[in-house]
Amino acid sequence: MEVQVTSIHFKADQDLISFIQDKVNKLTLFHDKIISGNVTLSLEKDQDRENKVVEIKLHVPGHELFSRRKSSSFEQGTADASDAIRRQISKVRKQRA
Repeated sequence: MEVQVTSIHFKADQDLISFIQDKVNKLTLFHDKIISGNVTLSLEKDQDRENKVVEIKLHVPGHELFSRRKSSSFEQGTADASDAIRRQISKVRKQRA
């Protein structure tokens, strides 16, 4: 699966990009027909410590799955968003069955 990582108004380092790609690629264990994935990283301008936003969009046949999570780190946000996508994948698989 192709995973596109986009960071808005900052440059993400290669370690973060690799972490995100590995985490999103693991979702193929739950659905083998995932076409592609887009991950967007951004920072919200607020005083809250949890100002890092991760959005994951997956394209599967007949569906577009989306999750947005706000966290204190991009790694935690990615983990939370991918867990939410995994739950969506299980619902899609049940509908297909």
